[in-house]
Amino acid sequence: IINNYVEGTQGAVKDKTSPSGLHFRDSKRKVDYVLAYHYRRRLARHEPGAAFPEPRRGSAAVALVSNGGTGNGRAERQQQQQDDGQRALREWPGLPGLEVLELSPLDALEEERRLQREEYERNLLEAGLEIERDPENKSQGLSFVRIHAPWQVLSREAELLKIKMPTKKMYEITEEKGILKTLNEIWCKFTEPLQPQVPQQENTKMKTLSYPFSREKIYLYNIKDKDNFFDNATRSRIVREILKRTSTKARNSMGIGTLIANNVYDAAYPLHDGEYEGQNDDMNERKLLYQEWARYGVFYKFQPIDLIRKYFGEKIGLYFAWLGLYTEFLIPSSLVGIIVFLYGCITIESDIPSREMCDQRNAFTMCPLCDKFCDYWNLSSACATARASHLFDNPATVFFSIFMALWATMFLEQWKRLQMRLSYFWDLTGLEEEEVSEHPRPEYENKLLQKKLKNKNITTENSNEARCSLLFSFMWDLCFEKLTWSDRMPGYAANFGLILFMIMLTFSAVFGVIVYRITMAAALSFSTNETTRSNSRVTVTATAVIINLVVVLILDEIYGAVAKWLTEIEIPKTEKTFEERLILKAFLLKFVNSYASIFYVAFFKGRFVGRPGRYVYVFEGYRMEECAPGGCLMELCIQLSIIMLGKQLIQNNLFEIGIPKLKKLFRKLKDERTVLKEMDTNQSKDPQQWDLDYILEPFTGLTPEYMEMIIQFGFVTLFVASFPLAPVFALLNNVIEVRLDAKKFVTELRRPDTVREKDIGIWYNILSVIGKLSVIINAFVIAVTSDFIPRLMYQYAYSQNGTMHGFINHTLSYFNVSQLKAGTQPENSLFAQEVAFCRFKDYREPPWSPHQYELSKQYWAVLSARLAFVILFQNLVMFLSVLVDWMIPDIPKDISEQIKKEKAMLVDFFLKEEHEKLKLIESFIARDKRKRRSGTKSKRTRAASFSQCHRSPKGSFTSFSSQHTVV
Repeated sequence: IINNYVEGTQGAVKDKTSPSGLHFRDSKRKVDYVLAYHYRRRLARHEPGAAFPEPRRGSAAVALVSNGGTGNGRAERQQQQQDDGQRALREWPGLPGLEVLELSPLDALEEERRLQREEYERNLLEAGLEIERDPENKSQGLSFVRIHAPWQVLSREAELLKIKMPTKKMYEITEEKGILKTLNEIWCKFTEPLQPQVPQQENTKMKTLSYPFSREKIYLYNIKDKDNFFDNATRSRIVREILKRTSTKARNSMGIGTLIANNVYDAAYPLHDGEYEGQNDDMNERKLLYQEWARYGVFYKFQPIDLIRKYFGEKIGLYFAWLGLYTEFLIPSSLVGIIVFLYGCITIESDIPSREMCDQRNAFTMCPLCDKFCDYWNLSSACATARASHLFDNPATVFFSIFMALWATMFLEQWKRLQMRLSYFWDLTGLEEEEVSEHPRPEYENKLLQKKLKNKNITTENSNEARCSLLFSFMWDLCFEKLTWSDRMPGYAANFGLILFMIMLTFSAVFGVIVYRITMAAALSFSTNETTRSNSRVTVTATAVIINLVVVLILDEIYGAVAKWLTEIEIPKTEKTFEERLILKAFLLKFVNSYASIFYVAFFKGRFVGRPGRYVYVFEGYRMEECAPGGCLMELCIQLSIIMLGKQLIQNNLFEIGIPKLKKLFRKLKDERTVLKEMDTNQSKDPQQWDLDYILEPFTGLTPEYMEMIIQFGFVTLFVASFPLAPVFALLNNVIEVRLDAKKFVTELRRPDTVREKDIGIWYNILSVIGKLSVIINAFVIAVTSDFIPRLMYQYAYSQNGTMHGFINHTLSYFNVSQLKAGTQPENSLFAQEVAFCRFKDYREPPWSPHQYELSKQYWAVLSARLAFVILFQNLVMFLSVLVDWMIPDIPKDISEQIKKEKAMLVDFFLKEEHEKLKLIESFIARDKRKRRSGTKSKRTRAASFSQCHRSPKGSFTSFSSQHTVV
């Protein structure tokens, strides 16, 4: 062991491994982080005629001579290496031990990476970390570098990062009193079987006072064991910060992110706490999470949020807390949705308009649905569609829309309260900006370095010393210089153009499906089979929705990759800025992709059809498609349900399960192929924890998890008036989704780096926007898409007896079939009677009116009522939402009081500890004074002078205490 560095080639230690796979070979020092890389040993050839002896370990020199380029970026470096090697041969032609190696391009690249790894690991050692490496005893293979952070490094970095740690002080949490306490006790007793069996704090009524770690105030903290004072998540976080800021001179690498991007290292990750299943009885947090959280068999239990936060960090803990609250809130909305659906089922027999439509005695002869090949038809043939439409188009859906708007507001308010409660118990209330400060991204640093090189006119002929000095000056100026608008303008222009193109691509896909529906309907109308013609509408609708679902799924994957690429060319400075911009782009593209077809059916389909004798045609001979006789709401329900269920089943579940397993299998097979080429008999047969974790899929962030839930939240709230059962299917999906995500994090992914966050960030703003947008959209769905307003207007303005009798006849207009255009009349009509007038759904003047086929007064009255309803509904729901927001405080009253109490107790605790410290100092001085008085006279004189030097101006130590203590 040299300078805390364990050389992997030492024969005495290379066969020893840690029994648990979580420690160094000494089984004492924890493995806090792991770096993995693939290596390839150099296969060098002697130059012809060279008779140098075999190189020994520690030979005088090795000159590296490259025989080829490895790309434009490395040509200058390799040329300089070749010049240095030739110069060495000229200056020392007879130097013994000098070997000339001719490197292939691949060997030169591997040598460059090896040098970068050595320099980087030396810099890590200088930062105080301890390193253990695997021996590279094969021609090629996978190797690991294990990192341990000793106490000196942990304490130093914890102080720099201002990590809050528990102190010796504990205080009692004020409990709720009165009826709230009773209700809370009853609820806890009732839900006791649903609680996960995880270790809890011994006394839940007590809370430990936390304070940012400080080495000067180390006496404040309850440090029983320095090895376990910082938990594994905190230790890995500290090491990650050191890895991110440690740089190398080679190729201007400024952190582990740049080295991974340049393939110097393959991966960098903290270790899991052992296996999650196995025969051994050793219980660890990962196994506990698997047993009580990440299995489908415990779907009925609450989530162990505190243990999730402890193991994965606050950011992931907040995600699962949000997902759990959202799933709980779906329970009441699902119950209300089922009640609304059952109301439609119960009242379907008493619905007068659907009964009139199904009554064959009314004999409403409808105009042909297509030109030439379609015949006249009776409205009673659409009886099934009308009865099905009533299940979702009834007065209860208006109430449900208002309820869901208030539900969304209450959900967001409750989340703010829960978030504040978790922030208090997780010690995030005083989270400073400095504590969550981020290093610039490697891409940003490289762009800034290129800008600095360009500004200073640095050419390839400059010396290495000039480049090094430039690199250090760049790192010094990194905090002061930044990219300007001119630097980012190409990226912004590309973003604007490509996002606009992608949105137009989505609209083109929707238009393509519309054309498919129109042409397919026309083709089926030509069929000689009566069954095919009668079921053409159902066939066209079902196949079109399936095609649309496939297009949505394909474009979703494309848009995710495009959004990431567009964000990268913007070159954001920090990871947080990168994540926020990526979220906005991905959400915009996926929102348009998921809802474009639904918006079309809800607000545009059937609005631009025209009328008999003057239809609107897309292409020559193809009419614009119409809504079903029962209205477009039923088609909107079908469209919404199939896309929502299809996305949840295929994208959220099958893709989420299958793709990580395939990637894991591919990585495992690739590594096994490499191992089989050359078996290593020196290594242990049992894989260590770093081997097992390397096979797992790397963690790429929470954006996909949030995105699928946000899109689902839109399905639940935006068009809920057309599909009251949407919360039910969302609830069923989320019960599986919680355990699916849990299993993925525990068993399929490498352990993520812990990140301290006090909120869910930009996702809350997106949820708030969707909640407000849902009010407007549902108002228009009820007013424009459904028949709620026409029915209301007929019953109270046009009905002679105040009932709905005659409503169907009121909504149908007359058309004189003799006025059909030539060539559009039905050929070989099989209709039983001679048709003089046909009916179509619209408010228009009859043929015998002086203003035939013009929009009637009823049309304008209904339109006015629809607009008035939109305004009234929107303002009413917005007012109720603001009222709910005002009535529910963002911070619970008990948490607000506890935060104030904690601040006061923190001040008192500091004063008390400083006072105890001062008393100890006074006792030492007094004891020293008594000892000196018992000595010689000269010693007494010196003791007196020493005592006076340490007295306060007033001669008392109490005044010194008041001056020394600073809070």
